[in-house]
Amino acid sequence: MAEVEISSRPFTTLKATEGEGYVEVECVDKEFDTQCNPRYGFCLNHKRFVPVKLMDVPGLVEGASEGKGMGNQFLDSLNEADALIHIVDISGSTDNEGNPVEPLSYDPEKDIKFLENELDQWYLRILKKGWEKFSRTVKQENQDIKRALAKQLSGLRVNEDMTTEAIKILNLGHNPTAWNDEDLLQLAKELRKMTKPILIAANKIDIPGAKMNYEKLKEKYEMIPCSAEVELALREAAKKEMIDYIPGEEDFKILNKDKLTEEQKKGMSFIKKFLEEHGNTGVQGVLNKMVFEKLKYVAIFPGGVNNLKDSDGNILPDCHLLEEGSTALDFAYKIHKDLGDNFIKAITVRDKMARGKEYKLKHQDIIEIVVKK
Repeated sequence: MAEVEISSRPFTTLKATEGEGYVEVECVDKEFDTQCNPRYGFCLNHKRFVPVKLMDVPGLVEGASEGKGMGNQFLDSLNEADALIHIVDISGSTDNEGNPVEPLSYDPEKDIKFLENELDQWYLRILKKGWEKFSRTVKQENQDIKRALAKQLSGLRVNEDMTTEAIKILNLGHNPTAWNDEDLLQLAKELRKMTKPILIAANKIDIPGAKMNYEKLKEKYEMIPCSAEVELALREAAKKEMIDYIPGEEDFKILNKDKLTEEQKKGMSFIKKFLEEHGNTGVQGVLNKMVFEKLKYVAIFPGGVNNLKDSDGNILPDCHLLEEGSTALDFAYKIHKDLGDNFIKAITVRDKMARGKEYKLKHQDIIEIVVKK
């Protein structure tokens, strides 16, 4: 829904575009027979839509990892991301340079492999920079290779847990001077997968024949079939109050059929048929899967045991996304530094139980933070 140029020509956008997407959570307001008033995002029929930052990054060409095209700029933007959604034309109606071609005439798997290879080469280039000196120092000073490697690659968001796991998976020895080029490539691949998980949005599934490509590739890659065009049409129609539509749902309700033009009725009929065949557009499913399954975030609602309102009278105005394994104390600091600094205990609102600072948050918890005055 952002105001950006949309065109089928290559490099329509030349710089990263920031936008806001929303992940869907069952709102806890329903349990209390009330209606929430979100400060950020929105709530439709007790489905809470929580904002997440999205960045559309253009400009990747072959050799980007070596700085070709807008490669360096592209990769710098990518490094800000927690995860990557690779939008692939699953209908094969766009070639490797972004030009429109006949549907099914281009193999979309080439795009999937191309992106993965560029990312792996990017990681490998950074890993190999000054490798001989680094590996000799680690050996001579008897350093812990896992810790040294994590420090060396911290700019790529690599931590010690990741280096430990990658070294274990690849069965690498503790002497890095003995690692060969193939070992380093495999290490780069493993660390890239951990720091930049990829989910493929198999777009243009509405084009005849696209489903065949999807069926062929879905066993090899983690992908969700999508139609951005159908989703955009639904969002635009909902914005103009022509329909009631909840993102991710399998149907929509036409609000005033008599006011629709013949062209609009034809469009609605196509969308109905598409949803009957595919269930939904896939767009909401991509965001939900990425945030809650791949990144394993949990959604937490601040609230009081005897009062779900804030000081302005808004009911359950906030819903925060935190990493899996986050504690009650992490949550307190997420809301405000003072809450963390003065933390006494947390209370889980549903069962009114007091919880310590180490309490591990559960998805859809409602938490009250008690602080010292």
